[in-house]
Amino acid sequence: MILKMNIKILQMIQGAKEAIGITVIIDVFRAFTVETYLINNGVEKLMPVGDKQIAYDYKKEHNDCILIGERRGIMLEGFDYGNSPSQIENIDFTRKTVIHTTSSGTQGIANAINAKEILTGSLVNAKAIAEYIKSKGTEEVSLVAMGNGGETEADEDTLCAKYIKSLLEGNEMKMDDKIENLKLVAGKRFFNKDLQNIFPERDFYLSTELNKFNFVLKVEKDNEGMNYIKKIDIR
Repeated sequence: MILKMNIKILQMIQGAKEAIGITVIIDVFRAFTVETYLINNGVEKLMPVGDKQIAYDYKKEHNDCILIGERRGIMLEGFDYGNSPSQIENIDFTRKTVIHTTSSGTQGIANAINAKEILTGSLVNAKAIAEYIKSKGTEEVSLVAMGNGGETEADEDTLCAKYIKSLLEGNEMKMDDKIENLKLVAGKRFFNKDLQNIFPERDFYLSTELNKFNFVLKVEKDNEGMNYIKKIDIR
């Protein structure tokens, strides 16, 4: 355990701008849950972008790429999939390039300009994230809860940040009741029958399956300066 680790929980776009050290950009519902499934399902190259126009422009030059994303939860016009893990959990993306843009998570990546290193954060790989950070011997850790559209606090993202912090401090939070409580607050939209085409109920359960994946997703830059996601297995 690193005794001098300084762990800060930050909020939303402003928090991303303030983040330093190893930075975890957290979006539980649903961006970075989606990205774990995309990587797990064989995506060759996954590129998170903040500006949706970048996605449209890239598609014009690379017609075979897949566009995934939303604004205000709704799939963007001309995109192949929305930001829903249940839409893509059983899709084979082997040898595919995916551009991913969302209202919160990918905006955090775009704004984390002072971070030494950026990881994406979700409940499905939270323990792997903590193990990776501990292995790096870092002193500064920023856990950024991206919230709703990067503008208002979201219970699920703050909970994930607190859980990762507890793991780093060697005092793992008990999560069962806290995850169950999300059904009554931030997660209640997934149980609204009128919203199932946008927020399917299964997305809640996929997004809260604690520590399903034993890998982290690190943001790197390619030769053209585009962000892409690198999978790092934790052993």
